[in-house]
Amino acid sequence: MKVFASYNIKGGVGKTSTAVNLAHLAAREGRRTLLWDLDPQAAATYVFRVRPRVKGGGHAIVTGRRPIEDALKSTDFENLDLMPADFSYRNLDLELDDAKKRTSRLRQLVGSVADDYDVVFLDCPPSISLMSENVLHAADTLLVPLIPATLSVRTFEQLKTFVADSEKPRPDLVAFFSMVDRRKRLHRDVIGSISREGARVARTEIPALSIIEQMAERQAPVTAFAPTSRAALTYERLWAEVRSA
Repeated sequence: MKVFASYNIKGGVGKTSTAVNLAHLAAREGRRTLLWDLDPQAAATYVFRVRPRVKGGGHAIVTGRRPIEDALKSTDFENLDLMPADFSYRNLDLELDDAKKRTSRLRQLVGSVADDYDVVFLDCPPSISLMSENVLHAADTLLVPLIPATLSVRTFEQLKTFVADSEKPRPDLVAFFSMVDRRKRLHRDVIGSISREGARVARTEIPALSIIEQMAERQAPVTAFAPTSRAALTYERLWAEVRSA
């Protein structure tokens, strides 16, 4: 089982769009796929038309009072299941702090379904926290969307330091630019100047397209409702790059 985490310290960079579309593509290939929505805003849960409610909340999952298998939901897509988020996830740091093996509890929970899935995607909230440390230990690959702006690149340097200073095992870092408009000189300059030390930067760039924003309205991945669109084809290229990372 391979575990990918869509993660960045900074919000609003395309983490959920990445997790939703790549999970759909993995499932479309026939891989048994789980997307775990870890963000209390529950955006991925909404896109897949699942009610944002987990019986007993994050506390029941973290403590093991409710097996993770009991909380899983099917989606409209074959081979793709969802572990939904709800607003109680805002307290997951506190729940993890009380748990045994506080930095590896998420890895244990993900490992409990290893026989059932080929690929797991974690859609992560933007933060540096105890949950973030758990994500680093649970994921094989950290997928890091970056918008082509100075502050986004600055937080990427902070993220690389955070990962390098964390305890082993550490995930591989694969960054890529999202919301790209190459007509803008700033975007071209930032993309051309990014340091590739300490992380792999994918060749694929996710363009700034309104059809990606329509996922919330359509409540479906763009790779599903517009499979021949430029946006969908770009996500396909990104998945081809990162699935063997």
